[in-house]
Amino acid sequence: MAQVQVQDKSAKGGKVRSKKNNPAVDMTPMVDLNFLLLMFFMLSSTFSKPNVMDLGLPAKPDPNAPKPPPTEIKLSNSISLLLGKDNRVFWHQQDNTSLTDQNLNETTFDREGIRKIIEQAKAGAADKTKFTVIIKPTDDAVYKNFVDILDEMAITKSEQYGVTDLKAWEKAIYDRKVAGTTAPASPTK
Repeated sequence: MAQVQVQDKSAKGGKVRSKKNNPAVDMTPMVDLNFLLLMFFMLSSTFSKPNVMDLGLPAKPDPNAPKPPPTEIKLSNSISLLLGKDNRVFWHQQDNTSLTDQNLNETTFDREGIRKIIEQAKAGAADKTKFTVIIKPTDDAVYKNFVDILDEMAITKSEQYGVTDLKAWEKAIYDRKVAGTTAPASPTK
């Protein structure tokens, strides 16, 4: 940018002296360049795509159609998974008369845990085409565990699964099991 030099004539001899100015840097071109670079990288880059899990839901029923009769899932063709607090998962294949603290089993979320349990239950099912996994998250379960279980459904190729609430009799057994297996408090000095 051009600058004008100011000359002043002093009283001594009338010599012309140029006024000394401090050098100044004009920031306008640099700001323009920064905005151009910012716009270039914003438009040329791709944003991260969100990870979406495909969840197959049944079609919305016709309100005029008659309701189908309730279907009973046989215990030999199903397994119930209870998602609990503190990243704990329990499973059973019992009805309300035979479920106890001893046969409500606990496992882990790794491949040697819940995945192996689901595969064993599927292999032992009376009719493998009707094998159903019933997922029952408790009020204490976290969303991450629910997503992990849905991932296990995809990994084990369990196409028939449902999500429902705990029954009152399951909640009573679950509460007793959790209360009986709480970790002891660490000793204080």
